[in-house]
Amino acid sequence: MLAYRDPRTPWFARIAVVCVVGYAFSPIDLIPDVIPILGLIDDFVLVPIGIWLALRLIPPEVMSDARQRIRSGESAGYEHPRLAAAVIIGLWIASVLLLAWLVVRHR
Repeated sequence: MLAYRDPRTPWFARIAVVCVVGYAFSPIDLIPDVIPILGLIDDFVLVPIGIWLALRLIPPEVMSDARQRIRSGESAGYEHPRLAAAVIIGLWIASVLLLAWLVVRHR
């Protein structure tokens, strides 16, 4: 997170990080998990490739500085983790309610 927030990190590296994190935590996969073996392979292949790509796009000096700041005990800026959790839970609840409304509406 420290490297992501660094102003020296290019915009395309930030987009790669957001896409990888979004895909990793998304319940929607390219291959559904209910398909035996193949459903899990996309997670085991795409997520590590995405992480590798994101790390390659972040300049080495930014990663070095971020690692040094972590070693020195600097936080990644999570002063309000409960607020972040509440926002995420709120988004999930809103998504479920929207999906339920769409299902009822189109019956």
